[in-house]
Amino acid sequence: MTDNTEVREKRAVTVGVNTAASGASSDFEVSMKELSGLAEACGYEVVGESRQNLSRIENSTYIGSGKLSELKLFMESVDAGSALFLNTLSPAQLSNLCTELDAEVLDKTGLILNIFGERARSREAKMQVESAKLKYMLPRLSGLRKNLSRQGGTGGSMSNKGSGEKQTELDRRHIEKRLSELRRALDSIDGERETQRRRRQREGIPLVALVGYTNAGKSTLMNKLLETFPGDEIKGGDSEKLEAKKVEAKDMLFATLDTTVRRIDPGNGKKFLLSDTVGFIHDLPHELIKAFRSTLEEAKTADLILNVVDYSDENRDRQIRVTEETLKELGVADIPVIYVMNKADKAVDTDEFLRELSYESNENNGKAPHNKVAGELLPVTRGNRIYMSAKTGEGIRELAEMISAKLFEDYMEVEFLIPYEKGGAENELRQKAIIDTVEYRKDGIYIKCSVGTRLLERYREFVI
Repeated sequence: MTDNTEVREKRAVTVGVNTAASGASSDFEVSMKELSGLAEACGYEVVGESRQNLSRIENSTYIGSGKLSELKLFMESVDAGSALFLNTLSPAQLSNLCTELDAEVLDKTGLILNIFGERARSREAKMQVESAKLKYMLPRLSGLRKNLSRQGGTGGSMSNKGSGEKQTELDRRHIEKRLSELRRALDSIDGERETQRRRRQREGIPLVALVGYTNAGKSTLMNKLLETFPGDEIKGGDSEKLEAKKVEAKDMLFATLDTTVRRIDPGNGKKFLLSDTVGFIHDLPHELIKAFRSTLEEAKTADLILNVVDYSDENRDRQIRVTEETLKELGVADIPVIYVMNKADKAVDTDEFLRELSYESNENNGKAPHNKVAGELLPVTRGNRIYMSAKTGEGIRELAEMISAKLFEDYMEVEFLIPYEKGGAENELRQKAIIDTVEYRKDGIYIKCSVGTRLLERYREFVI
């Protein structure tokens, strides 16, 4: 492949078909903008855009013959070698479009899979992405082979060894064999993850799960909480250990794929574990939800969910809706939620921000629902929402207080008298309870503390 061909392949036109009966919708506008962001995240230069309103899709090419001819001429005029479709293409549509356009063709699912393939770092994430890509490729081998033929071949089972039914069948058998291998390996990792979850539950340390739209600032928030409230293993100002514990945080879509769990210690015995994983996006491909189900299910076992929202984005309500729908699909229900309205520092002086946080004139004398007047410095808290900035740290301590209040709201003050021969009970209470007083008396160890119901039941015999 010549250098000019490589450059042309990375010049792309985004293509969107709006099938909404009412014509162009706000969701469609946002989705087209996201498609351009995904293209750029995958290294494409978007040089044009093609849109179409259709009441019914065309079976063979999705967009119909007239629009197809128009798209081909448009791509030639802007010297684009790739067409990136917002809509999910069937195997036949992908094959036909590749032939008719004589160009690389990807739909949104294929684009996201490519991004995930580039971003995966851990062994588990790489296997999850590979499994999702192979499942996506399997019914699309003919169209994908045409893509690869234009690109001069690639490595692995899809290398350009030839075309036709024979090679496609070889690819199919290779993919099915590899999928079987990946399934066994991922099942083994799932077992290890479940063992880790049970161990955490036995330790009694609550789990908080970060969820939210991609690029809302989840990883930045995790790093700021870790930096402000480091666990025992990195206390004492060890900057090297702290940096090693931080996760990658970049201003890009899907910067983080790997599940990370870190211990956060705000003090007063109120430690908790914080987990971060892949972000969501509108119409996140089902292949990816299935592939990452085991890691996303950290949210199902969480004691509290932090739904991180980019408050500076005008489409934040849509982001909240998408996140909630994805969690529902994963079976996450009846878990308390704190809505972290992140990046609020970019919107704190806007009229919309002031309106959202102000009461009606007959409530609270028109003042904002916290101890400051709306428009002053962040943070602002209202019910189960906090308006803050993870990047600047404004609101990080207030968020920790909200988390502690939610996690430990069922704790009760209890007095124990533990026999000296039961010293293990003292150690566990020191680890998991909120200690007020410890006295070593003649008849045993007196401990006054706040404790959760699970730990209380375990040591109820020592309650006085």
